[in-house]
Amino acid sequence: VAIKSTTMADDSNTAQSGKRRKLDESTTTTTITEEQSPLSSLLPPPQIRTIITQYLQDDIPSHFDVGGHVVGNTIQKAELWMKSPGVLAGIPFFNATFDVCGSCQITWEDIAMEGQSYPNASGDNKIKLATVTGPVSHLLRGERTALNTLSRCSGVATLSNECVQIAKSNQWKGLVAGTRKTTPGFRLVEKYGLLVGGAATHRLDLSQMVMLKDNHVWACGGSIERAVKKARVVSGFSQKIEVECQSLSEAMIAAEAGADVVMLDNFEPEQLKKDAKVFKEKFPHVTVEASGGITMETMPDYFSEDVDVISQGKLTQGYDCVDFSLKIVH
Repeated sequence: VAIKSTTMADDSNTAQSGKRRKLDESTTTTTITEEQSPLSSLLPPPQIRTIITQYLQDDIPSHFDVGGHVVGNTIQKAELWMKSPGVLAGIPFFNATFDVCGSCQITWEDIAMEGQSYPNASGDNKIKLATVTGPVSHLLRGERTALNTLSRCSGVATLSNECVQIAKSNQWKGLVAGTRKTTPGFRLVEKYGLLVGGAATHRLDLSQMVMLKDNHVWACGGSIERAVKKARVVSGFSQKIEVECQSLSEAMIAAEAGADVVMLDNFEPEQLKKDAKVFKEKFPHVTVEASGGITMETMPDYFSEDVDVISQGKLTQGYDCVDFSLKIVH
């Protein structure tokens, strides 16, 4: 897959109507300019290919693809259109879908930039972002998976970016973050969308950072100190430890035991800011995270110079998808 590239023969030679042709397999190589997809190098090709293959297997017929038989393998073009406002995210997943389908090329328009907002896109003002060329049956097999990943990734990026812009407009210097509340099987796409939107991913999985929540503490007999010290023995210097705290006193105990991050969970805004200030006076180098029921609308109430991170589960649970379509040129 190439972006704004002319590696294939010109249109007069590649898309002659009614002729069956198979594109060279080399055209399935994904190439993304850093300018158009600056975060794509975060995604290891073997990992993304495995994930996309699983997505396609959910949708591709287990036996005969009758629809694919109907349309055949003539080389045709399909155009990608953005039909609702939002931030574009998910180009690597879109490309990988047709890479797995095989024998396709994608040419992205110059205006297609991940992280770019398209506020005027609508059903009446569609924005063309790319053209996919390949055997028509391959285009249709990949269509829904490609659109699903693109629309959801863009939805996460859009909501994340809205929250980040609110933080900036209020001169808050902390980080807006997601949580581990992601769609099963879709975590990489949603976490990538957070980054494209300007938010922090929070931990990617259970192994990236130790988070001791109330259940962990209760299972250890209610001792935050014991839970933190037990975690530190095996996590060593290479992992941070975060503790979910229900009060200032719990946060103090966690920090004294060696926690790197304390989460002030389900605090009322004014109480949170008051307690965060007291905490930071004693532990200025420990990160303070505010979480629990915070939304884009209530987030400004939690802004404080003593709060380093505000996390929201809604960024990956309550986002609206951005509307895209992929239409065969006829």
